[in-house]
Amino acid sequence: MNRYQSIDGLVSADGATQNRQIYWNEDIYQQELEQVFARSWLFLTHDSMIPNPGDFVTAFMGEDRVIVARGRDGTVRAFLNSCNHRGNIVCRADSGNARSFVCNYHGWAYGLDGALVNVPLEADIYGEGFDRSTLGLKSVRVESHRGFLFGNFDASAPSLVDYLGEMAWYFDTFMDVPGGSELLGPPIKVRIKANWKFFAENFVGDFYHAGWTHAAALEVIGGALAAVSGNKMVAPGFQFATTFGHGFNASPGTDEMFPHVHQGEIARQFEDWMRSRIPVVRERLGKERASIYNAIWDGTMFPNTSFLRGIDTWKVWQPRGPKELEVWTWTLVERDMPEALKQGIRHTNEKTFGAAGMLEGDDGENMEGNTHSSAGWVTRNERLNSEMGLGNDGPHPDFPSQVSEPADNEAAQRNFLRMWETMMTARDWDEIMAVRRGEHGT
Repeated sequence: MNRYQSIDGLVSADGATQNRQIYWNEDIYQQELEQVFARSWLFLTHDSMIPNPGDFVTAFMGEDRVIVARGRDGTVRAFLNSCNHRGNIVCRADSGNARSFVCNYHGWAYGLDGALVNVPLEADIYGEGFDRSTLGLKSVRVESHRGFLFGNFDASAPSLVDYLGEMAWYFDTFMDVPGGSELLGPPIKVRIKANWKFFAENFVGDFYHAGWTHAAALEVIGGALAAVSGNKMVAPGFQFATTFGHGFNASPGTDEMFPHVHQGEIARQFEDWMRSRIPVVRERLGKERASIYNAIWDGTMFPNTSFLRGIDTWKVWQPRGPKELEVWTWTLVERDMPEALKQGIRHTNEKTFGAAGMLEGDDGENMEGNTHSSAGWVTRNERLNSEMGLGNDGPHPDFPSQVSEPADNEAAQRNFLRMWETMMTARDWDEIMAVRRGEHGT
């Protein structure tokens, strides 16, 4: 008997319509934890958060708690945060520096590599057959892209760079600048009663909502984005959809027009920085990526890592059931920026997408409404629609992924949902890669 909930027909073949059960049903959610989160590359932390031996952070992969620690040899490792004796949480701190991790139930101690290194009274109460070497904390694959650290439980999954596919080329637009990029933390954490996918989809390509949902805020903020406030115009730019479900919008500026949401002195410093960096990026990465380096981006790396350029936020949508999530928010900056500019960008991020951010509050209200309207049986059986721009995406001479215009589009959402459906139904990564590469011709 198939132990999985049937996914057939829940997402249409072109991704344009969806059954609301995928945002509501508990069985589907449990299947997501196994089929999506336990097989995908998930964001853990950034190198800059754990620079020294013994530094650690705790994180989540789906609902699995993990510890991410830098060993004495400088290697970053990750492992489950659950004692193999009776299952207690081993480390309850969000971050710190440690020589080992000791469970507060019975005192079992684990090293920075997750190995079980001490058991109280071991010689007195355990027999000769007790083997500590088999009782270390389950390890997680850890790989880095430009200092951004990701984990994966699945030994058969492709490498991180292969999983990113075309998205690695786009990420490098801001990650592979001189000095690289980093995150400012610790992350802000907020609970919202909504399905995690609504947020991931909103960031993967929904520029359409910005002019309406955020109209009042954009009028206050001013600058280039105020032009779309109240849907006064179609958002210019491109939408990008990659093989493995990652995607984003980019609405570019010019050498003298810089799309962002900073204000006052922060805006002046940011524009001076961009003015000085655009020629550097053009020389280093080429004119194509320079053209989108100076742009507002809203994007998602499948399944639950999102980011905004020009607002400079980095987010993870941590699922807490089908109807609730925890939002973790860092500030995204370039490492070589002056410290005053970094702190100014942090201020903007907290003002717009922090716990009480003017844009975060708008989105949270919408996503809760999207989710909990499905409490009604009749409502839950009405399909959702993502047809905007259907059939307008395709190859582009300057960019490596599927591209569509304008930025007001839903191609990336449809692509995200098709990736979700593939992962929910595929037996293994060989099947996932064959389906996705066949669809994208990569």
